[in-house]
Amino acid sequence: MGLRINDTAPDFTAETTQGTINFHDWIGDGWAVLFSHPKNFTPVCTTELGSMAGYAPEFEKRGVKIIGISVDPVESHAKWKEDIQVATGHSVNYPLIGDKDLKVAKLYDMLPAGAGESSEGRTPADNATVRSVFVIGPDKKIKLVLSYPMTTGRNFSEILRAIDSIQLTAKHQVATPADWKFGEDVIITAAVSNEDAKNRFGSFDTILPYLRKTKQPAA
Repeated sequence: MGLRINDTAPDFTAETTQGTINFHDWIGDGWAVLFSHPKNFTPVCTTELGSMAGYAPEFEKRGVKIIGISVDPVESHAKWKEDIQVATGHSVNYPLIGDKDLKVAKLYDMLPAGAGESSEGRTPADNATVRSVFVIGPDKKIKLVLSYPMTTGRNFSEILRAIDSIQLTAKHQVATPADWKFGEDVIITAAVSNEDAKNRFGSFDTILPYLRKTKQPAA
């Protein structure tokens, strides 16, 4: 059975470019993004790791830690980081997990149990399903899962937008509509009565009996 939203993110101990970590301890009491890659020195992933490095200050503002994982040994990550710097102009300062034994990829249901126990000899196509993004909350629960094909680079501004929504709606009884951006109107959840909505939000617009919009509350 695959991982779902609100499942506890599986804990693990792994080697990274910044030393050995225990994942839940590393997350601490904040938020985290784990994003995965099928193999080092792949072109789309090279651009993604650099793009994520460029966005790192925005994730930090939101209290979100970044960690990457690639199905290769940690030792080869150093050379890849040099290539990423050349290709994108960004230095990767967040940790990269080495998953040479495929344990984390299997734990997060990105590879089947029968995939073997070594990254050696495996091609990017063999690991094509190791292309997921997991947003994890302070409670260690999975809040968002996005999976991409190898030929489609990830949109990290969308991941930031989703985090803005997730963090806002964790604090207030609101939801965010399609294409919402921070600062725009939000939806009042069905659990809030009209009277309670007036007390909480001051005023709101009733679009449909089940769709009420109001100004975004303070984040």
